[in-house]
Amino acid sequence: MLVGNTTKSLRSHLVAVKLADDLTLQPVGGEGRALSEWLTTFHMATVVLDPYTNESSWILKSAVRLLDELRGCHARVNLLLTADEADIRQFLGPIADQFLTFTDPDRSVVKALGISTIPAFAFIRVDGSVDAVAEGWNPAEWRQVAEAITAATAWRTPTIPLPGDPVAFAGSPALG
Repeated sequence: MLVGNTTKSLRSHLVAVKLADDLTLQPVGGEGRALSEWLTTFHMATVVLDPYTNESSWILKSAVRLLDELRGCHARVNLLLTADEADIRQFLGPIADQFLTFTDPDRSVVKALGISTIPAFAFIRVDGSVDAVAEGWNPAEWRQVAEAITAATAWRTPTIPLPGDPVAFAGSPALG
């Protein structure tokens, strides 16, 4: 559902949730740091995936394309996966090295974001507020999140969907 200017049929939502500054984000192959350290200069455009579900594999190609198109805006594009580093590398292959990729095996970051369905797409502002979230895969809802990002960063909104993107689907439970 969209909070604010909403229609109840949407599973995405504009929210005014402020994440804890000390929430730790653990990058694959790197040292975990507090969220506030990741947000010192740029917003975050985060695609959340669960490598143990078909739904996340169905959207992976589209998610990578979307993040690639947002790469030049003033948002740190990244993937957040609900798995340990070994399983992330197995699921993503070389994609794990093409994007900033965070590991969240205990789903504490997913929980803090308020996400109940994966895949998801979230926009986190430099102040740590979660500005917009789309849950499951609905191209119109992911486009709304992309529009929130591009409005904040004066960037061009990616085309969503493109031919080859999957049809809309609900996703899987985020908290297991």
